[in-house]
Amino acid sequence: MKSYRELIVWQKARKLVSLIYICVQKLPRNEQYVLSDQLRRASISIVSNIAEGYQRQTTKEYIQFLYMSYGSCSELETQLLLCLDLNFLKQDELSEAFKLLEEIEKMLNAMITKLKQNPKP
Repeated sequence: MKSYRELIVWQKARKLVSLIYICVQKLPRNEQYVLSDQLRRASISIVSNIAEGYQRQTTKEYIQFLYMSYGSCSELETQLLLCLDLNFLKQDELSEAFKLLEEIEKMLNAMITKLKQNPKP
């Protein structure tokens, strides 16, 4: 691969950012600078860490950034669940985001496992 942009996981994570931005617009105005900001930051962190890790010099560094991306997935999932708990959004409004998030987590886990098995200097 010549670029991180060719990674399916990066493409899915980029799509997730767009979905999150759409969801954030539906949140109450008083959440504009708290939960909304956290949702945007977590989703952007997922896609950004995949890209940054890909550009690193060693497999160890790449794995470290994939772990950060994976952690941001858990952070985002928690925030989306809070949106449900607080009745800010409905399950059907978040179903696509949850599905995509689950796919991304599985892909990241598979990438980390594979990179650990076949490390390059």
